[in-house]
Amino acid sequence: MAGIASTWRPTARKHTSMAPGAILRVTALLRFILLVAGAATATATAARFSRLFSFGDSLTDTGNLVLLPAGRDVPERRLPYGQTFFHRATGRASDGRIAIDFIAEALELPRLKPYLAGEGADGFRHGANFAVGGATARDAGFFQRRGLRSVPVSLATEMGWFKELLPLLASSCPQEQRKITASSLFFVGEMGGNDYLNAIFQNRTLDEAKTFVPGIIDAIRSSLAELIGVGAKTVLVQGMLPIGCEPRVLELFKLKHGRSTAGDDSDYDAATGCLKSFNELAEQHNRALTAALDELRRAHPGTAIVYADLYRAVTDIAVSPRRYGFGGEPLFACCGGGGGPYNVRLAARCGDEGTAACGEPSEYVSWDGIHYTEAANRVIARGIVEGRYTVPPISLSVSSSD
Repeated sequence: MAGIASTWRPTARKHTSMAPGAILRVTALLRFILLVAGAATATATAARFSRLFSFGDSLTDTGNLVLLPAGRDVPERRLPYGQTFFHRATGRASDGRIAIDFIAEALELPRLKPYLAGEGADGFRHGANFAVGGATARDAGFFQRRGLRSVPVSLATEMGWFKELLPLLASSCPQEQRKITASSLFFVGEMGGNDYLNAIFQNRTLDEAKTFVPGIIDAIRSSLAELIGVGAKTVLVQGMLPIGCEPRVLELFKLKHGRSTAGDDSDYDAATGCLKSFNELAEQHNRALTAALDELRRAHPGTAIVYADLYRAVTDIAVSPRRYGFGGEPLFACCGGGGGPYNVRLAARCGDEGTAACGEPSEYVSWDGIHYTEAANRVIARGIVEGRYTVPPISLSVSSSD
């Protein structure tokens, strides 16, 4: 697991000249710190992020999946999804807001509209969300060749949508386009989770899923290079979540191995109750991702590339849920119907017949066995924008609005 930088401070050094590359790297970091520090206090005309563009899967999707044929009958189309904040289903995979909503609030920007809503340029003046529930890092052909089902949207698809929108925002003027990208924050949410889960939930081995890592990282790296190529100056890249802490994964493992409780097997982590072998896959992914980000930083010293450690954010909660305000068991799904240690029934999802939501979602970390409650999303987002889970650290103030 990647280390977390909690502070950034210059060290005293003897007077020496800096190499041009080092100067550029420091300049990029200072640009990022100044931009995000200004966002909390700046006026509308002062230096700040003018737009937020986000990519990813269901952890970041604000309503794209439900606008696709593949999303015609997904649970996110109906209550209890959305019940806590919106009081209606919005396509978000949560009882309320998701992390990107809180990040937008911290930047004093409106919540992002889904790109597929077709708002036109005026509707995306403050940015757009391209994330799609079920989206993968690799393209559909990768899974088809392996006999695996997948949602036909990849990270490359989402990047294509962004490149279609950008000329509409800047009247096809390259200089104006680069002004937009230079003053925007690009958030690339967790990608690759569905690639691995497609294999795991379709009876493939964990070892086979681990072979996906290099190709997934290559796909992420390629998309980041595209963003930098069109002028992005600040990119926030989220790492892999701890797969072994997902209640649906835990339930699958329990059924396959005939275990009734987490304590029956040495693969369970004593501190969290999560599955060590599945979390090792996530850690392998995150090591490869952080190495790729280091390479991109060296190749593009004028761009601030920030890693957001979702793995650490979630496992910290799993270790000490009450410290973060959660009274319920962190590995227990609020909305399920299976009972047992995880409240998961693999044949059904939240909102299906025979399932029900808990009375107080804010007491729980997991909403439906895969996605997080609004309360957990708030904690995760706060850790990101306050810099506790980012490398290099950033500093923003999460909005206190309800």
